[in-house]
Amino acid sequence: MERKAYLLLENGDIYEGTAFGAEKEAIGELVFTTAMTGYLETLTDPSYFGQIVCQTFPLIGNYGVIPTDFESKKPALTAYIVRELCQQPSNFRCDGMLDTFLKENDIPGICGIDTRCLTKTVREYGVMNARISYTRPEPEDAGSLNSYRVTNAVSSVTLDKPEEFKADNSKYKVVLMDFGAKNNIRRELVKRGCDVTVVPGNTSADEILAMNPDGIMLSNGPGDPQENTGIIAELKKLSEKKIPTFGICLGHQLMALSQGAQTEKLKYGHRGANQPATDVKTGRVYITSQNHGYAVVASTLPENAYESFVNANDGTCEGVTYTNMPCFTVQFHPEACGGPLDTSFLFDRFIDMIQEDKNNA
Repeated sequence: MERKAYLLLENGDIYEGTAFGAEKEAIGELVFTTAMTGYLETLTDPSYFGQIVCQTFPLIGNYGVIPTDFESKKPALTAYIVRELCQQPSNFRCDGMLDTFLKENDIPGICGIDTRCLTKTVREYGVMNARISYTRPEPEDAGSLNSYRVTNAVSSVTLDKPEEFKADNSKYKVVLMDFGAKNNIRRELVKRGCDVTVVPGNTSADEILAMNPDGIMLSNGPGDPQENTGIIAELKKLSEKKIPTFGICLGHQLMALSQGAQTEKLKYGHRGANQPATDVKTGRVYITSQNHGYAVVASTLPENAYESFVNANDGTCEGVTYTNMPCFTVQFHPEACGGPLDTSFLFDRFIDMIQEDKNNA
């Protein structure tokens, strides 16, 4: 028998729908993603820690659950919202039902609500907190949602201990700092000849330097970048060693903070697989996959850094190149699972930077 579920927003709006997944109440930061494919990658992206995710694409679950598409070992999001849940998936790779997957991972879901209206509300009022419950709330109950904050995000999703991945054509040693890393970052490095050591996000600069890496990769991840004061301090130390470094998403923000720049929270963020990023030097626009609620404030960048990419929609910073060290970072996801592969060449740029550093050693 179907069970009713209710979504209460911080502004007092109430949506009635049908429960699926785990049946438990949940409070989180409500965000939306415009991706038309890749719902499994969305569900298993650690960057959604602490958030209730709304899919704007109306039909979700049509190809079921495919574990080889996961971007982490388990979901980190708080709850999941869809317009229509497909209960009869059809795909030769399908290995289960989305409803069952969410139950197994203790993630509540709600379907059958007007996700178009919900998305327009978030766009108008900005990201807000929300709660899923199974008894009808009253608008005045929304006051209890104000105090919720996403905290301890990186420490909640990072590795417990280092993991190593060997390349068949081993050429380079790369340390990947895991702030909530998507698996495809590591895959892109391995297929380019990198032996990758994935380390917890709080690994010290001295521990990383003891591994004698040819390059350092800074991963994506969840939460407010300014919360990670310890990591920022270690990145400052690492940057002084001038090891080739490539940062993505949260890694991009943390590197900027370590160099004295500032970050800000966006009204409703960039989440989806169709975000346009403009190369400042060439003017070329790339379609990118993105998932972030904070951005680097370009005007606060130090003299030894320049903005390399900007968002073509709102002009926010999408990339930084540093001139005093071999380091560049981007806000978007060049590994793009799921999403466009337009900017995967940035991994080649990182490899070229490593090789040039080795040639000059």
